Amino acid sequence: MRLPVNRSVIELDQGDITESDTTAIVNAANSQLQLGAGVAGAIRSRGGPSIQEQCDAIGHCPVGDAVVTGAGALKTRFVIHAVGPRQGEGNEEEKLKNATLNSLRRADESGIESITFPAISTGVFGFPVEACARIMLGAAMEYLKADTGLTRVRFCLFDSNTFQVFRNELERVGLSAG
Repeated sequence: MRLPVNRSVIELDQGDITESDTTAIVNAANSQLQLGAGVAGAIRSRGGPSIQEQCDAIGHCPVGDAVVTGAGALKTRFVIHAVGPRQGEGNEEEKLKNATLNSLRRADESGIESITFPAISTGVFGFPVEACARIMLGAAMEYLKADTGLTRVRFCLFDSNTFQVFRNELERVGLSAG
C-alpha cells in the first residue's frame, strides 16, 4: 500500500525489516543501545558485530531520540537506532512521536533518501499497536509535508495483525487528507 505525500511516498509492507532495500532501516532501540531481542536481535544477527560495536562507541541515546550507525552485512547502508518509550513510563505518545521525527531528521542529516521503520515500542516495550500506527504514520506525514530529501518512508510490519492495523490507519489518514 502506498500514499503520496508532497514529493515523497509512505509505503506499508509485511515482512522482515532486515531484508529492506531502503538506504536505512530503523532499529527499535533501548537507551543503552544494546541489540537484544526482536528487531534489534534480528539486526544484530544478520548485520554482524560491527553494528553493536558502533552502538557501544556511542554509548547512550535518550528516549525519544535517535542515532545512526553503519549497517554491517545488511542490504541497507545505515541503521537508525530510535529509542521509543516503554508503556507506563509516562508521556509515551510524545516520546514515540519524537523518536519517529528524530529518526527522519537523522536520515535527512545523513543524506538518506529512503528509510524503513518497524512498529517502534510495540514488542517488549508493550506500547499499543493502534496508538503506535496513529502516532508514527501521523509524524511521518507531518515530516514529509515540509522540505525533506526523503522520497520514500516505508513501514515494514512483521506480523499480519500489526500490518492490518497500520493499513487501516493509513487508509483513514489517506481518506481524510484527500
